[in-house]
Amino acid sequence: CSPRRGAADGPPAGHVRAAFLRFFQDRHGHRRLPSAPVRPRGDPRLLFVNAGMNQFKPIFLGTVHPRSELVQHRRVVNSQKCVRAGGKHNDLEDVGRDTYHHTFFEMLGNWSFGDYFKEEACSMAWELLTEVYEIPRDRLYVTYFGGDSSLGLSADEECRDIWLRLGVPASHVLPFPLKDNFWEMGDTGPCGPCTEIHYDHVGGGRNAAVLVNQGNPDVVEIWNLVFMQYSREAEGNLLPLPQHHVDTGMGLERLVTVLQNKRSNYDTDLFTPILDAIHKGCRGPRYQGLVGDADVGRVNMAYRVVADHVRTLCVCITDGIYPGSSGAELVLRQILRRAVRFCSEVLHAPPGLLASLVPTVVEVLGDAYPELTKNTDQIMDIINENEVAFLSSLERGRRIIERTVQQMEPSTNFPAEVAWSLHGNLGFPLDLIDLMLEEKGISLDSAAFNELALEDAKRKARGPQAGQVEDTNTHLDVHSLAQLQSNNVPATDDSAKYSYTLGLHGQYEFSPCQATVLMLYRDQSLQKEVGAGQHCGVILDRTNFYAEQGGQDCDKGYMIQLGQQDILFPVESVRLCGGYVIHEVIAVETLRAGDQVQLFVDEARRLACMTNHTATHMLNFALRCILGEHTEQRGSHVTAERLRFDFDTKGPVTVEQLQQVEQVVQDVIKRNEVVHMAEVPLTRARRVQGLRAVDEGYPDPVRIVSLGVPVESVLTCNSEAALQTSVELCCGTHLLRTGAVGDLSIISERQLVKGISRIIAVTGGQAKQAREVGQCLAMEVDSLSLRMKQRSTSIPEMQNLSKEVGQLTKVVTETAMPQWQRKELETILKVLQRTANTAVKKLEMKQAEEKAESLLAKHCSQPVIVDTVPADSLSILMKVVNQLCDKSPGTSVLLLSPQASGEVLCACQVSKNCLPVFSAADWAVAVCAQMEGKAGGSPIVAKGSGNAKGMQGALTTALKFAQSKL
Repeated sequence: CSPRRGAADGPPAGHVRAAFLRFFQDRHGHRRLPSAPVRPRGDPRLLFVNAGMNQFKPIFLGTVHPRSELVQHRRVVNSQKCVRAGGKHNDLEDVGRDTYHHTFFEMLGNWSFGDYFKEEACSMAWELLTEVYEIPRDRLYVTYFGGDSSLGLSADEECRDIWLRLGVPASHVLPFPLKDNFWEMGDTGPCGPCTEIHYDHVGGGRNAAVLVNQGNPDVVEIWNLVFMQYSREAEGNLLPLPQHHVDTGMGLERLVTVLQNKRSNYDTDLFTPILDAIHKGCRGPRYQGLVGDADVGRVNMAYRVVADHVRTLCVCITDGIYPGSSGAELVLRQILRRAVRFCSEVLHAPPGLLASLVPTVVEVLGDAYPELTKNTDQIMDIINENEVAFLSSLERGRRIIERTVQQMEPSTNFPAEVAWSLHGNLGFPLDLIDLMLEEKGISLDSAAFNELALEDAKRKARGPQAGQVEDTNTHLDVHSLAQLQSNNVPATDDSAKYSYTLGLHGQYEFSPCQATVLMLYRDQSLQKEVGAGQHCGVILDRTNFYAEQGGQDCDKGYMIQLGQQDILFPVESVRLCGGYVIHEVIAVETLRAGDQVQLFVDEARRLACMTNHTATHMLNFALRCILGEHTEQRGSHVTAERLRFDFDTKGPVTVEQLQQVEQVVQDVIKRNEVVHMAEVPLTRARRVQGLRAVDEGYPDPVRIVSLGVPVESVLTCNSEAALQTSVELCCGTHLLRTGAVGDLSIISERQLVKGISRIIAVTGGQAKQAREVGQCLAMEVDSLSLRMKQRSTSIPEMQNLSKEVGQLTKVVTETAMPQWQRKELETILKVLQRTANTAVKKLEMKQAEEKAESLLAKHCSQPVIVDTVPADSLSILMKVVNQLCDKSPGTSVLLLSPQASGEVLCACQVSKNCLPVFSAADWAVAVCAQMEGKAGGSPIVAKGSGNAKGMQGALTTALKFAQSKL
């Protein structure tokens, strides 16, 4: 896999990647793992997986479950898909401006978890680079941590000496400070010194040491080896980690650039096929690799943006992140829209170019990441649909800007609220708003816009997640976990959470559990005793409480000390951390390690969670039956009140499909099937045909939940039993028979983003209540339909009916009821609303026509008509004015209409022949001012209102004003 010096091309990128993986797997006994999806697993603080180490965080933090697959890892190697866009690591706006920034990249990495450390890590890296890849040694420079006196850290001389022993010249071994050579996972947590390997593109025997870490494009970092040996505490101090780890990362794109003798990542075979496909698609000038001022018209930048962004889109969509309106989905939408703009505005490519590049991306990356090859059509569909929607939004936005500019007063700024609405609601890019306004010589009210953005940020900060601080009494830190393990404190035996039976009369019986307090945890420290009135975490030798995991809420309940039956210690939450179950307890009396306690779960809450969890499995199965085998779970959450289920879908779920899904669930409930549960080895479980599992780490052995078919039958070789029923890997608590679910009603179904839908459902009595409410509302809609068919000739009656339809629509939208029925009723109500509005307009038009005829006969084609007329609304009054002007085109009309409330309505229209001397807006303002009211409008039509006391004076003013202008 060595480069051919002087040759036009070096080894293909696929060979470079494979050589890295083989080197560590075959020569140094590493376990090769597949890339994790770019959607982070169990880390809500991350938008995307942005480094190879993300999936191994539980190991570094010490929170990994003793039965997890991760526990078995000592030496690991992989090529990880990474996305850096949005959040702390955001390269989005830099992509395209240079030749090395990317939103998607591949991170080659090798790890040691408490196995080898600095000596072996450095030796392996040097061997791979100089012997396998045959990179000239004189072009490589290594850096090490030079120490930090403020933290009391001395220079990492151990690392320096290792490099010197490996034969690296002293002039190529360079110390650097904390910001360059000390890696940290976050504000707190594992961290340590790192050593970086840099490559000099120029070479030729020169010494480029002064250019290392100076941002010079000729000398670039290619590999970072991190030695995790400390943990940064909340106070800022560093403590030694109980176990040392190695975490290395080398960007494949940069490595391939070196080995293929290129100076730009975009000149390697990871990108050239995509750039060629862009050229064929847009038929413009070829890519030349130009940057900055040399790149006239930003054509080369556009090539780089589109090539990078389409790779990111392919990988993210394949891994279940679709363009949307929040979080990672919003960032992906921005990436897609940025690519679309460069396609259309710079490359002048026809619509659809972006999606047409997908097969080329799959060809380049498909061998390394085979999941891409299974989703090509879906990726193209999603990109095309989002492109069409964005181009439509751009056109709407342009029209809104044009209309707003036409209505603006001269020498004023563009209104911030309009710009904010364009940006927030239509996704209109801010730079495009600025550009369009600049072309018209208009400025945006930036101060007001920034104020709106600040208010929005504050509103989001006040959202449901704001202010939620991780509970320090139930989240064990890495040092406490290490202390528990070094003191041989056993992991909590929580098998009793599955210990419940069905009584003679079908009721569930939960046995209390007796346990011993092993340790208490408070304010991030392990304690032997906690005083009365304090919150603390309680670690027991065994428990029957369910800790929150697998999407199911934790149990609540209480514990009592043996011998003190009248003192209850409420258990408010339960968390699993590193195999220890921590019960968050309010200590009403002093609690000590060694105390004997008895545990009682809140049975009603537990049973409700069990019911909803089993119903979730039934729903998953039903969706697959009705919507097809492609339907994959994307997430779920089970509480005592309801269940939430997210899944892939190719389009909106229809009313008929919702009814069919509910019917499949009802059938399983009626059959009252046995819920079979058993623990089996993970490798055996994964061989089951039709097994439903989500992307998360499972313990080994793992628990299988099968409805109606014994687990032994499911595990039989070539058995297709799992294709005919629900079979899932699941650690949750479940009913013993499906009949206890009673009923299930889907009360909400909506698309979160294109391609992913979310269902909310309720069970048992709540489902029955939802159906009853649905029936009542259906009867109300029927009643309203009958009244509408009688077609009243009274405008107030029809207006009231229209109002009733609107109110009932709001109730139907907001009330918990079957979603299929809601959709049906909303469709009917939409038609009724349209019918009522049309009827009101027709009646108003008829009334206006009659009044206009009467007034026309009275005033006999005079140039000005000023009069009063009875009208139920300003809308009708305006219609009378319009009718008069239509029938007598040269006449200007102003009408007043006194109301029973004491208000007087005003409407006027000026003949176009009288413009610009005579303005309707000025006329209405002058008249309404006489009635202590207000008015507004255009030079042709205007309306307003005032007080009845001034009406006579207003009529006189109206006539005088008109006469003065004519």
